[in-house]
Amino acid sequence: MNELKQQLQQQLRQHLDQRDALMDELSDEDLRDHATRYLSAQAAASEQHHHLIREVVDEAIGLGPLEPLLGDESVSEIMVNRFDQIFIEQSGRLQQAPIQFSSEQALRRAIDRIVLPLGRHVDDASPMVDARLKDGSRVNAVIPPLALKGSCLTIRKFAAKPLTLDDLIASGSLSAAAAKFLILAVQCRQNIIVSGGTGTGKTTLLNTLSSNIPAGERVITIEDAAELQLGHENLISLEARPKNQEGQGAVGIRELVINALRMRPDRLVVGECRGAEALDMLQAMNTGHAGSLSTVHANTARDALRRLEVMVLMGGIELPVIAIRQQVASAVDIIVQIARLSNGRRVVMSINEVTGLDGDTLQVASLFERTRQSGQLESCQTLCQFAQQQDDQVQAQLMDCLVN
Repeated sequence: MNELKQQLQQQLRQHLDQRDALMDELSDEDLRDHATRYLSAQAAASEQHHHLIREVVDEAIGLGPLEPLLGDESVSEIMVNRFDQIFIEQSGRLQQAPIQFSSEQALRRAIDRIVLPLGRHVDDASPMVDARLKDGSRVNAVIPPLALKGSCLTIRKFAAKPLTLDDLIASGSLSAAAAKFLILAVQCRQNIIVSGGTGTGKTTLLNTLSSNIPAGERVITIEDAAELQLGHENLISLEARPKNQEGQGAVGIRELVINALRMRPDRLVVGECRGAEALDMLQAMNTGHAGSLSTVHANTARDALRRLEVMVLMGGIELPVIAIRQQVASAVDIIVQIARLSNGRRVVMSINEVTGLDGDTLQVASLFERTRQSGQLESCQTLCQFAQQQDDQVQAQLMDCLVN
């Protein structure tokens, strides 16, 4: 069967090369149909041969063995460690997939098919690249000599349908009371930081929270790689740009945050704060852009505050530490801490309110905590400070979430 597969691969490559000009005029779907018809005429009809033809066409025109994974909604991430070793995250669990590319060259061709239409390339001079598929999925590829065991490829798939708070409640990630509280916090223009480790679902939760920003507000999203899917009418989406082949033209998150402040936003949504842009984000939160949201890579709420402090220092602006902490205390209202459990589930571990400074120490009060006994996200029976600034109706709703 391998011999027949190699024979069909060679025949298809020769056929497509001979008709190169014609092939350029066809859409991907028409090209796939053309190749399938051609190979079907070369091989005897059987279910086994139909499957083999599909594999050959996928490898010659598409992304090879990854094609069925891209269409599987239960698969959220695809990790090609080398051409003959592929792992996937499926329904929250990491597992090895029973598929592989036929060779290192086949994997390299698949990588080229992803990046070349985007005006990017991967070679010895540029052995690492970030890109995005047509459906918005994020792609990272690394080839030798950086990748010691052969080319590797990671695809983080773009969800066709964004998760809602109801979805998170149904999955046990969030309690109904906590979800109601977060909706009220967004509507009351609290500045919210989503904190968590790698792969915990920070962007997913950020998208879910941002979707509750009231209609009619002007929202500007800023991301390193666009993932947010908001449906607001008055929405501007900005994406950072890497440097070009000459090492020029890079536009970072910090420049986009600074520019966004000139675009009359009601709210900023920054995909992730990880550098000097943290100071600009904090200043925006403190100067007329209340209700902004972002994420931070940290393992606890207090770690998130320390990370913000360190990121401001990374900006090279000489501010006393106490001044930075004052900025953080006045800018950040709510920290939502999320984690990925050993069974693969992504859950909200705690919801916390930054209550100010005590001397030179940032104070954090827990509003919801996931308890070890029940495993559920439960209220800490503490009323949030910002409730005092709301009208009677909103205060009653907050009371209902937090202390009843």
